[in-house]
Amino acid sequence: MNVHKNARLTPQGRLLMVRRIEQGWKLADAALAAGLSARRAYEWLKRYRAGGEIALHDRSSTPARYRDPAPNPLDGEIERLRRQRMTGQRIAQELGRPRSTVGAVLRRLGLGRLKMLDPPPAVVRYERARPGELLHLDTKKLGRIEGVGHRITGRRSGAINRHHG
Repeated sequence: MNVHKNARLTPQGRLLMVRRIEQGWKLADAALAAGLSARRAYEWLKRYRAGGEIALHDRSSTPARYRDPAPNPLDGEIERLRRQRMTGQRIAQELGRPRSTVGAVLRRLGLGRLKMLDPPPAVVRYERARPGELLHLDTKKLGRIEGVGHRITGRRSGAINRHHG
């Protein structure tokens, strides 16, 4: 179990609080001992009585069901107009719908950008028969070196070495 750092109680602490209430503790006293409000203690007690000890464990925060929007007949009309390369603003004016609604439908259909109407360009690839058949070299001229350096001449700091790159 992964209890977050600000959790007031772990499932074991919730069970202890519920058992104290069932043993005769006042709910307010059990809640105070657990560091909870009385309202929250009532919630845990209600869960325990409805589902037993397993109900005191953390539940998933994902929704039990997701809204499944019914297909809107207007979606097909919006798509048809978009395929004629009309902007979202123009489609909204044409259909008498809010621009935000048209934009949401276009994003849901994957047509939020005009470039989505065009097929993706073909990827240009080339293959060679053998590895190393195509060799690529980068060259760069770094500078002229016309004389020897300080390690050979012994002239270190303060020496002027003109016209040598």
